Amino acid sequence: MVGRKSMGRASPILLVLLALGFFFATYNLVTMVMHNKSGTGKLVADGLDLFDPITRKPTEVNRERNLNVRFHVVLTATDAPYSKWQCRIMYYWYKKVRDMPGSNMGGFTRVLHSGNADNLMEEIPTMVVDPLPDGLDRGYIVLNRPWAFVQWLEKAIIEEEYVLMAEPDHIFVNPLPNLAHGDHPAAFPFFYIKPTENEKIMRKYYPEEMGPVTNIDPIGNSPVIIKKSILEKIAPTWMNMSLKMKDDPETDKAFGWVLEMYGYAVASALHGVQHILRKDFMLQPPWDLEVGKKFIIHYTYGCDYNMKGELTYGKIGEWRFDKRSYLRGPPPRNLSLPPRGVPESVVRLVKMVNEATANIPGWDTE
Repeated sequence: MVGRKSMGRASPILLVLLALGFFFATYNLVTMVMHNKSGTGKLVADGLDLFDPITRKPTEVNRERNLNVRFHVVLTATDAPYSKWQCRIMYYWYKKVRDMPGSNMGGFTRVLHSGNADNLMEEIPTMVVDPLPDGLDRGYIVLNRPWAFVQWLEKAIIEEEYVLMAEPDHIFVNPLPNLAHGDHPAAFPFFYIKPTENEKIMRKYYPEEMGPVTNIDPIGNSPVIIKKSILEKIAPTWMNMSLKMKDDPETDKAFGWVLEMYGYAVASALHGVQHILRKDFMLQPPWDLEVGKKFIIHYTYGCDYNMKGELTYGKIGEWRFDKRSYLRGPPPRNLSLPPRGVPESVVRLVKMVNEATANIPGWDTE
């Protein structure tokens, strides 16, 4: 039985540890990004141009999409101020984009895995679930995500057949259609999730009799649009797989802060589920320079620039926007816009944050 634990305010020591963890995780990801940039400034994943929308589609998938088939938007969150303000911005843009032409968005649920209700219950549709027992996540709070989905799937009654697994730091920038095809989910391919380059570790969890390691998609659980009935089968395996990987020192060291993403990828493959890989699902400033026809802005990376509009690669810029600057509370309204020359994706991100904060009542509330 998973026990309920109460969550109080984060201590200063915990905030410092979180900040350090975020710094090293971001530094490692930034390093990987820099090594995966092509000469044209476009990102490449396994040698593919990331501006090609579909990188891989299961052979039996036809060209027809689930037109007009709605999906339920679900994100997992904590009751920390850092999580709350991101959820509020995310929900603001969900409401703006939901009913636009081309959108197949249905209902919305924030799955709050802190174990207790918070002050956003009336603002955002929320289901409270239990966190993992004390100490089981060993400081890797993301392990609560698959456990939260397991609980939500057991309790949730929704109208939609499909689910979009999203995150607090997602902003809907264009109307999002249902990108899944029947039983084949749609996912975003992450260039740093590389099952084939980690075959020795993968074989601990995906035995040879299951097939080649290429069956494991280079994805995490978010963003993913998937049938709820299929996710119900994957989620318990995803939870147990992530815990098993965390228990293995070699796996934990190799995968670090993206371990739970590998957990979902392996769990999906074990259930024979292959995803349609959509590079237009999401963009990640500052590395993706333009919004174009992509659907979600993911602001996981810090955006640091000098006043000439030049990216300062891992150094704190004269102008910056980094969500980790606001661990204790929300960013102020009316953030300064980037200097001239900064990519359109970053400008658009800051403008969208500013619009949301200007229109959300009681923005300065934790």
